[in-house]
Amino acid sequence: MTYLDTGVNLYAEDNVAERMPEAAETISASRATEAKQKVAYMMSRFPKITETFILYEMLAVQQQGVPVEVYPLRREKTNVVHPEAVPFVERAHFIPYISKDILQAHLHYALRRPRAYFGALGALLRENLGSRRYLIGALGLFPKAVYFAQRMSEDGVSHIHAHFASHPAAAAYVIHRLTGIPYSFTAHGSDLHRDRHMLAEKVAHAALVVPISNYNREIILQECHGRFGDKVTVIHCGVDVSVFQPRTEPTPHERGQAPFSILCIGTLHEVKGQQYLIDACRALAEQGVTVACHFAGDGPDEEALTQRAAAAGLAAQMHFHGRLTREQVVDLLHQADVVVAPSVPSSDGRREGIPVALMEAMGAGVPVIGSDLSGIPELIEDGVSGLLAPPCNVQAIAHALYRLIQQPELRHQFGQAGRQKVMQEFDLYKNAEILASCFTEDTYDAAA
Repeated sequence: MTYLDTGVNLYAEDNVAERMPEAAETISASRATEAKQKVAYMMSRFPKITETFILYEMLAVQQQGVPVEVYPLRREKTNVVHPEAVPFVERAHFIPYISKDILQAHLHYALRRPRAYFGALGALLRENLGSRRYLIGALGLFPKAVYFAQRMSEDGVSHIHAHFASHPAAAAYVIHRLTGIPYSFTAHGSDLHRDRHMLAEKVAHAALVVPISNYNREIILQECHGRFGDKVTVIHCGVDVSVFQPRTEPTPHERGQAPFSILCIGTLHEVKGQQYLIDACRALAEQGVTVACHFAGDGPDEEALTQRAAAAGLAAQMHFHGRLTREQVVDLLHQADVVVAPSVPSSDGRREGIPVALMEAMGAGVPVIGSDLSGIPELIEDGVSGLLAPPCNVQAIAHALYRLIQQPELRHQFGQAGRQKVMQEFDLYKNAEILASCFTEDTYDAAA
C-alpha cells in the first residue's frame, strides 16, 4: 500500500540513514524482528469510559496478533472502568508533565538530533499560532512527546496510532519527527470540525489517516487542498456484534407492562442534544402520549437537563442512570423500544462523527432515530434502517417517535435492517483487521 504521495520520498531507507541516523538504527532493529511488530496507541486520556471504541479497537487489534502498548497523554480520573481496560491500565505508560527522565530525553534529542528536535517544536508553534487552545495544548504535550519518543525507540515500537486528529496526532507527529517511527491517526468528529490548525501538516507526515466517515474524509481533503487522497482511507469505528445482539424476548412495553421506552446513550453535553429529546417527550405528553426516557451517561449538563425535565412536568418519566459499563448498556438496550441520538452542532463548533451508541443499538436490533448531521446518514439510511431528523428540530423528533410508537412492524423492520447494516460495515473485528493490516506492513518503506 502506498501511503505517502508528496513527490519526495522522505522516508526511504537511503534518505533516513543520511538524515536521521537514529531512525536508521530503528529500521534495522525493526527488520531484524519483523515478526515482533508493536503498535503504540495514543489518546488524550485513558481509561475514559466514554471512549470505549478505543479500548475495544485495541483489543480487536491484539486479536489480530499485533501487540499493543498504551501511551496516554493524561490519566483519566474515574471510578468506573471497563473490566477489559484493567490490563491496559496496569501496563499503560502514564508519566507526569515534568520529571528527571523527561528532562534527560529532551537533552538527548536537543544534543543528538537538534534539527529534528527544534524543527518539531517550531512546527508545533508555527502551525498552532492561530489557535489558543491548540497552542497551549502543543506546549503542554511536547515534553511528554519527547520522552515517549525515547521510550518507544527503546521499547521497539514499530508504528504509532493516535485517536483524534487533535493533541494525540500532534504528539505522534513529534515522535515521528524525532525517531522516524511511522504514525497514523483516526479522525472522529469535533477534532476535525472545531479546529483544523496543523491538520495538513499532520496528514503530510502520516503514513495513514483514518477518517471514520466519508464526510470526514472530504473535510480532510479540503483542508489539504486535495492532496494525500491515497492515504486518507475511511475505516469505520465498529462494535462487537457478538455482544450487541438482538433481544430474544419482547420489551416490557411490547408485553403491555410499561410505557414506550426511549434510551439515549452518551455524555450529557450540548453536542448530544438531549434537551431536544426532553422537549420532544413534552410534545408527546401534550398529545396524551406517555413515554419513559432513559439517559445513560453523565456530564456537565446533567443538572440543567434534570431541571428541564422537571419544568416540563416529566421528572417521573425521565431516568438518569449515570455512567454505565458495557454490560449495563446492553441490559438497557434489551429493555428499550427505541434509541435516540439527537446530536446537534454545539455553540463552540463541536459536532459528532458517527455516534458509537447508534452502532451499538443497531447491532442489538433496536430501532434508532438520529440527526441528519455529519456522517450519521452513512450509518442510518432514513426510512430503511432507522429515521433521521434535522438537528434541533423538536417536532421532527416527536413525529419520528410517534411514528415508531404507532407502528411496531416498522420498529421490527428497522431493527433487522439496522443489525444487517452494522454487521456489513461497522463490525469491530472486520474493521480492526483492516486497520491492523496497515500497521503490520513494512511501514518504514510505506512511502516507497
